[in-house]
Amino acid sequence: MLSQEKNDQLTQVGPDTPMGDLLRRYWMPIAAATEFDEKSVRAVRLMGEDLVLYKDLGGRYGLIDRQCPHRRADLSYAFVEQCGLRCNYHGWLFDETGQCIEQPYDDVATPDLKLKEKIKIKSYPVQEKGGLLWAYMGPLPAPLLPNYEPFGWTNGFKQIVFANIPCNWFQCQENSIDPVHFEWMHANWSVRLRNQTGPYAARHLKVGFDEFDHGFVYKRVREDTDEEHDLWKVGRVCLWPNGVFLGDHFEWRVPIDDENTLSVCWSFSRVPHESEPYEQEKVPYWYGPIKDEQGRWLSTHVMNQDFVAWVGQGVVADRRLENLTGSDRGVLMIRRQFFQDMEKIKRGEDPKAVIRDPAKNVSIELPIVNRDNYTKGMPKAALLKHPILGHHLHGYAFQAGQPQEIADAYTAAMGITPEDLEQVHVPLQFPTRGGAGAS
Repeated sequence: MLSQEKNDQLTQVGPDTPMGDLLRRYWMPIAAATEFDEKSVRAVRLMGEDLVLYKDLGGRYGLIDRQCPHRRADLSYAFVEQCGLRCNYHGWLFDETGQCIEQPYDDVATPDLKLKEKIKIKSYPVQEKGGLLWAYMGPLPAPLLPNYEPFGWTNGFKQIVFANIPCNWFQCQENSIDPVHFEWMHANWSVRLRNQTGPYAARHLKVGFDEFDHGFVYKRVREDTDEEHDLWKVGRVCLWPNGVFLGDHFEWRVPIDDENTLSVCWSFSRVPHESEPYEQEKVPYWYGPIKDEQGRWLSTHVMNQDFVAWVGQGVVADRRLENLTGSDRGVLMIRRQFFQDMEKIKRGEDPKAVIRDPAKNVSIELPIVNRDNYTKGMPKAALLKHPILGHHLHGYAFQAGQPQEIADAYTAAMGITPEDLEQVHVPLQFPTRGGAGAS
């Protein structure tokens, strides 16, 4: 269990809080680049700060304070110019650094005063990578935005999925290093959701946890595997500081504030050899629903099941009341690392997984179970017979609510026909995550 003081340190993310200061040392995914094909400006709340994200007519992204410093107008209703964002109230124009570059009346009436040079609002750098827009809110110089290997994978269909989750980010992230929950929350619960009492999934016999440069790895041995299996030899990645990587997708838990989290999922589906070469011009995005029409939490898909577990702990989990056991060693490891990192930044040091050397950021390899499934692919016949990837051809496995146009684009990219789907064994005994094999 944790004291209330320690729990507050892990969960509070606003400016000038220990965890808020720590998380601001990392780039955070906050939107999809393709969102700005449809709009140019939108409000963003990130780590307790109200901001505006925009793309100007010159193609530059900006992330600045939501309130205009003139008369506090809402800049989410501002409009973009060739360079910057112009307040719709009195026309003040701000560039991506937050500098005021035009004050239409004062520039004409009192040009000698150069009043605009004295006005600069809060701003944060934004970069695009992997079809995502990333923000950095910490002290400069900013570290490098991690270039994870999957962002460079070819011949695959990518999509980005968001969901707004009404609970604190940290109980979401602790899920990222909890192997045993797969057996019960995703496997056995899915059996019961189909009104069946079995058969249940293979039981966990052994779990292990290792640290590496970019986070932690959790490993498992189940009744149907042994220590020669990739699930033990390779493992799955708890990505530092607020993500998980499972081979065919990343998930990030981005704090909106102390009581809300933006779930960000980046997925990759390798097309069969017959569909190569395949080039995807843009990465589509969608927002997944979290409740049904009756207001009940959706539980049909893997990540939706996770959401139920997260919010069920309360808006902010009270860790004074918990009772941890041997399977929770990974949870204890990441808590300890966060406290160590908070002390590091007090000493002026970089925390874990911050990258500043370009040579170490060319293509960051992460542990991947069944790597060849993504880097080499397989013929259509093998894909159709694959016990997990074949099942994924019937629909997006991780979150409910995929729009039909994105489902259609996926099917076209994979070159799959209705006749092909008749060959696929469905349903699986239970939903799985990780795509390349059992989780």
